[in-house]
Amino acid sequence: MINKLPGVEFMGQNKKLNSDEVTTEWNDSYLFSSRGDALEKLASLSKRSEEINGDFRPEFERLSGSILLGYLEAEKEFSRSIDVLYIYAYTQLSKNVNDRFFNSLLKEVQDLVTEHRKASAFATVKLTSLNKEEWDRLFSEESGLGIYQAYLEANYMRFIEHRPVNEAQAVYLAEIENQRMKLETEALSRITNEVTMAGNITLENGEEFQVNSQSYNTLLSVDQSRENRKRCYDKRFYHLINESDSMASLYFEKARLDDLAAKELNYEDSYESSLYYLYLTKKQVSDMNKVFKELKNVFEDYNEFRRKKLGLKKLRPYDLALQLTDEPGKNYIYTDALQEVRESYSGMDPRFNEIFLKMVTGNFIDVYPDPEHGKQPGGYCYGLCALKSPALIFMNYNGIISDQKTLTHELGHGINYYLMGSSVDYLYCSGQIYEMEVPSTFNEELLVDYIIENSDRETAVAVLAQHIGEYQNYFTRQPMISEFEYKAHQLCAERNSRDKTVSGAELNALWTNLSREYRSESVEYYTEDSAEWTYINHIYLTNNYYTFNYAISKAITLALFKQYKEKPETFNKNYIAYISVGSTMLPEEKLKKYFGIEINRQLFEDSMDVVKLRIQELTNLEKTE
Repeated sequence: MINKLPGVEFMGQNKKLNSDEVTTEWNDSYLFSSRGDALEKLASLSKRSEEINGDFRPEFERLSGSILLGYLEAEKEFSRSIDVLYIYAYTQLSKNVNDRFFNSLLKEVQDLVTEHRKASAFATVKLTSLNKEEWDRLFSEESGLGIYQAYLEANYMRFIEHRPVNEAQAVYLAEIENQRMKLETEALSRITNEVTMAGNITLENGEEFQVNSQSYNTLLSVDQSRENRKRCYDKRFYHLINESDSMASLYFEKARLDDLAAKELNYEDSYESSLYYLYLTKKQVSDMNKVFKELKNVFEDYNEFRRKKLGLKKLRPYDLALQLTDEPGKNYIYTDALQEVRESYSGMDPRFNEIFLKMVTGNFIDVYPDPEHGKQPGGYCYGLCALKSPALIFMNYNGIISDQKTLTHELGHGINYYLMGSSVDYLYCSGQIYEMEVPSTFNEELLVDYIIENSDRETAVAVLAQHIGEYQNYFTRQPMISEFEYKAHQLCAERNSRDKTVSGAELNALWTNLSREYRSESVEYYTEDSAEWTYINHIYLTNNYYTFNYAISKAITLALFKQYKEKPETFNKNYIAYISVGSTMLPEEKLKKYFGIEINRQLFEDSMDVVKLRIQELTNLEKTE
């Protein structure tokens, strides 16, 4: 069913789009027309996995260039199909984490992925053991392998020191990965059904108010009653503490499996493994953390601005999200938000607008929250490069300023995926996490600049203030979350070595002590240890240490935005190339080739200089009559 909205008309570059064409719910029938079709595909893929094993296992005993090319082509088609099936199961389960069919389907797809990893273990072992001379022979035998050289380098050749030594170990690792995937699914279900469902409070007007993942963020953003905000904040603050033992038990098992898998592949731990996959070094991340801790006082002028604007003696945690407008409860209609996002692309390559129109009118965005019926909190974007189709975007749009930013953030991912899918082979439609976050965070800068330049002073102040608050989130909270993961993993490993577990209280204390290194002293936080870590989806992902990538991407984005403002035509040419090329190039090579940027201490220091300029811009806006 297509949900239509009233609103404005949009003027595309070559066509007019009436807001009646804007869609707000997914229609994924192009993935599978029915649940039965999805089950049929699952069965056929299981059979296909067996066929690939039967066809290529004996051939790998006398591996040649042509055999390897045939295997890669077969694996690519299998991967395309499993990708579509996984996305179908995951996205539909996001709509209702309690849907038994999609819960079961996702688990079965995860099991199939595991079984296929086992079935293809012979290839993984063989291809990660080849030396340079053997690779040179294969490439010389089959010219068709040339297009896959970067893929083979990234997925096999560079892992010769971190490889399974035999099939038995590869099978064992696949089983561990399956357990990790299941824990991730369980964690997201618990977060939706329990951790973020804090119960009811009574507002000052006597109204009963249910505190869940969506209502919590909305109330703290729009309710001018400080007492209401405090009641809402307190309800969840203490509820999270009550949930911490349960989530600590789950996290303890996750950390154990993370490090077990890493050590099997000759890494010190899962942190070293994650950095290796990201092509980053410990020094780069350590320098980043040091810079953001050393320069956290840059945000004190902003916090003082917020305190004065709200007329408070001291900021408390429940004062940090309130929109700084005369009408903080103002709702930003979805179609209006789309209009502003589209117009923020006016200085970008025309393909931005073309892709935008495809996504917002084609049932590719699921817009509104529905926590009462099991819709998962948060937002994400899943690329459909396997189908050369626009991406699927998941949102919980409530009409507050931060929702506008989330919208343009996810659309940035969508543009990136679509350009890659249209430009490079499916196997290259990926990138490192921080690379993939650059288009989304760059989109945020475009939107904020557009609003500042084209809105009344009050709106400009509110949006810029919210944006600087997000800088504080990107450059302090997100690195802190990853550092928490690292230290929590260390604590779990130490306890596991003594056959003990970790309690919620211990992880709460770890979170609180670490947050003191990053957070502002101008905010009066609670004396009790916080259990905020319990509801952060990212720390339960199989993709460990995800969140520090947000800080790296934002630092890169601010450097790119400076280039965009200085030479827009040159920048656009380079930027389109950068976000289209996927993983055909190494991440550091791409940054140097297109923008002359390196990830180092200077990049992070420069990003904080931009923050200072934005804070000064906010102060100047406030003074403008």
